[in-house]
Amino acid sequence: MEATEQQQRFADWTREHSAILHHVVNGFAAGDDRNDLLQEVLLAVWKSIPVFRGQAKPTTYLYRVCHNASLLWIRTEKNYRRRVEQFGASAPRGFVTDPDSLTDQRLANLYAAIRLLKPVDRSLILLSLDGLSYREMAEVLGLSESNVGVKINRIKTQLTQTLKGNEHEPE
Repeated sequence: MEATEQQQRFADWTREHSAILHHVVNGFAAGDDRNDLLQEVLLAVWKSIPVFRGQAKPTTYLYRVCHNASLLWIRTEKNYRRRVEQFGASAPRGFVTDPDSLTDQRLANLYAAIRLLKPVDRSLILLSLDGLSYREMAEVLGLSESNVGVKINRIKTQLTQTLKGNEHEPE
């Protein structure tokens, strides 16, 4: 693939599917961490373009790349924070909700609750919120359709309980 072809595809994908990129990033990071993760995701998309063979829809492929980059970023962040804590310094606070930057408090609470989920569960619920079918979610994450259905129901129950628990806390 030529560089100009790669540049054009990158520009097209990031323009046409920016909502996917931001949705995944918001589900995995908060505050200033969102910008860091977005950069990692964009870099992963750029590097993956020459490998794209067209066997999946571009949206499915982008979801896979974005989710894998996000999972790698989380692993890297956890290792970094563990090393910082070993040396007696306090780790930078990540995953802090920033409701002022979001117009809807309920949406901010939902994203905060999603960030508390295990990474695979986080990926599943974000794909579900984006309206992907069980088949598409299974393809993106390498799970069976029936496993996706079971996990989605459990995750929804868990999120409902988490969000209900936060309603009664004083601000």
